[in-house]
Amino acid sequence: MCSGNFAKCLGITLIPLAILSFLCNILLLFPGGKPAENNDDITDEVWYFGGILGSGILVSDLTVLGNTNNCCGCCGNESCGTRCMFFSIIFAGVGLVGAGYSFIVSALAINHGPKCLINGTFTYPFTDGDYLSNHTMWDACEGPSDIVTWHLTLFSMLLIMGLVQVVLCGFQVINGLIGTIFGDCCCGNNFNCHLKFVFKNILSVLFLL
Repeated sequence: MCSGNFAKCLGITLIPLAILSFLCNILLLFPGGKPAENNDDITDEVWYFGGILGSGILVSDLTVLGNTNNCCGCCGNESCGTRCMFFSIIFAGVGLVGAGYSFIVSALAINHGPKCLINGTFTYPFTDGDYLSNHTMWDACEGPSDIVTWHLTLFSMLLIMGLVQVVLCGFQVINGLIGTIFGDCCCGNNFNCHLKFVFKNILSVLFLL
């Protein structure tokens, strides 16, 4: 697969992940699935907007690339696709930072635990992820109902999706570097054009060695 086509497929693949991350962060604004009476009742890490800003908006830059990417220049042209692939590295770098941010925020939120109602006050009853291995501690939260499950499920989803996005964006950085150095092949079914593209890349590798 040519570098440009890979970037396009990658951008399309990231669309559902970005949407799901956005939705997960929105749902976290409703502890236990219910509107919070006060913003202070919501877990602090939710306001870091890891799913909205990180895995959502910043990663969506790469999804735009997937929908609008046209790295196909004139086949045989030395600059065929290289400029587009260079910009894809920047997009992927931004996406990598955003996904990494979401991953870190989610990990901290899981370790910190949810803010819940205890003796009429919203506070953090857990420390250093001690509740993860001891489910009986979950009963310490008087409300909202199922807040621990809600918190853990949504932030775990953000954690996994952030990790997947980090890997995909990392692949695109490498793919973009390859496309920038060797150019992109958009030759359709033209065998001679493909052969020329491959031969040119082999010569470039030999030259670098």
